Amino acid sequence: MRRALLGVLLCSCALAQAAPPPAPVQAEIDALISRLQASGCEFQRNGRWHAGAEAVAHLQKKRDYLEGRDAIRSAEDFVNLAASESSLSGEPYRVRCAGAEPVDSRAWLQQRLQELRRKKP
Repeated sequence: MRRALLGVLLCSCALAQAAPPPAPVQAEIDALISRLQASGCEFQRNGRWHAGAEAVAHLQKKRDYLEGRDAIRSAEDFVNLAASESSLSGEPYRVRCAGAEPVDSRAWLQQRLQELRRKKP
């Protein structure tokens, strides 16, 4: 029982010390999420299509989880660890925009990230 309690306390301390990504990384991730929501595109996960708001809520939960474990240090980490595939099934996420074939979310988000970075002064 003491070992279990010690394990919980140690995990809690480790989680409490996890730092959020640097502000520029946070801004890039926020911009990617905003672009997805504003795009009007649908987001597929585990075989079901979701509107932007549902996709954003899901990705934000994954982001929060990974940030709590200090796993996101770049926008690429967010794309690769949170926004590219299902943690449960391993199936890739897809994005479908009006008049276009669905594409893997990794490619869609990487393209948006490149666009954001090109527009920076």
